[in-house]
Amino acid sequence: MITKTSGSSSTANPSRSWNGYPVELDLVAKLAVVVGGGAVALRRTRALVEAGALVTVIAPDVTSELAALPVTLRRRRYRDGDLAGAWLVHAATDDPAVNAAVAAEADRERIWCVRADDGAASAARTPAVTRHGDITVAVTAGGDPRRSQLLRSAISHALADGSLPVRPHRRRPTPRDVAAGRGRVGTVALVGGGPGDPGLITVLGRRLLAEADVVVADRLGPSALLEELEPDVEIVLAGKAPGAHTMTQDQINALIVDRALAGCRVVRLKGGDPFVFGRGGEEALACVRAGVPFQVVPGVTSAVAVPAYAGIPVTHRGITQDFAVVSAHLDPSRPGAGVDWESLAKGPGTLVLLMAVAHLEAISTELIKRGRAATTPVAVSRC
Repeated sequence: MITKTSGSSSTANPSRSWNGYPVELDLVAKLAVVVGGGAVALRRTRALVEAGALVTVIAPDVTSELAALPVTLRRRRYRDGDLAGAWLVHAATDDPAVNAAVAAEADRERIWCVRADDGAASAARTPAVTRHGDITVAVTAGGDPRRSQLLRSAISHALADGSLPVRPHRRRPTPRDVAAGRGRVGTVALVGGGPGDPGLITVLGRRLLAEADVVVADRLGPSALLEELEPDVEIVLAGKAPGAHTMTQDQINALIVDRALAGCRVVRLKGGDPFVFGRGGEEALACVRAGVPFQVVPGVTSAVAVPAYAGIPVTHRGITQDFAVVSAHLDPSRPGAGVDWESLAKGPGTLVLLMAVAHLEAISTELIKRGRAATTPVAVSRC
């Protein structure tokens, strides 16, 4: 009697438990064939195109979305020999007999084939995949696609909220490395953290924060998130309060540029949105002048978030169709205030005045003097 060891393959029993060999394929400029023209074929083809493969699609009918992709189309039924030269094949028709024929040819030609209709009969399977930046996670679960998808979703959420350790650990270049041209320039992310609630930062902003080597944080940002960072992350508190600046804007600009030039991934964590009275434009210009790559991650601005929390819509059908956001930290009766109070008094229905508490009386007087109704409803929020 002949027996097989536990490590032997058993292609004769497609119902066997799946114990595949996971591998990531480089398909750039390599031929991949998709047989089928429907929704499943569209998903598989998109993924192959994104991976850089040269894709041929074979089907008598294809969706308009699939036809618009940069692929070679053969608008006919599959024929034996269509897989010549392919590295990978997807059998994605709604006809099991055609899929079986594709898989049989692939097996004869030693080409890896994925059957969309019957994963157990496939020589290869597609895992459930999630991507976050340069991280790709592929999940398989003993041939149970539903279980794989649930695990993938859980991992995706954990990557998005930063609860999984995603920051690559690497030696930071020293100033001597940088001067000698051996150091790689880092990056700067100007991240809008929202109005303070940690749950209101964007998914991208949260991920970049989890990957950061250095975080330069504002006073009004979601400071609770700083407590979740790894111990070796450098945290610089650059908060500004009226009349009490921890760091000047020039010092902040110099700091983020310096750390990026030293090869670090820098997150400038700001309250609200970086470009709504956040001086994000100045920081972006500093990066441009220094040749530092940067990106801007928008945030929920307090100009709309604070009224929303208070139950006040800044626009409402039948009442007001527009609103203006104004920096009101200067006395409007003094020269150099820089705000067109004349237009504001007669213009938008809703005025959102930021940093205005110190000059509320002077602002009210100025608006009424220029035509704003004295009966205009007002709400005041301090934070």
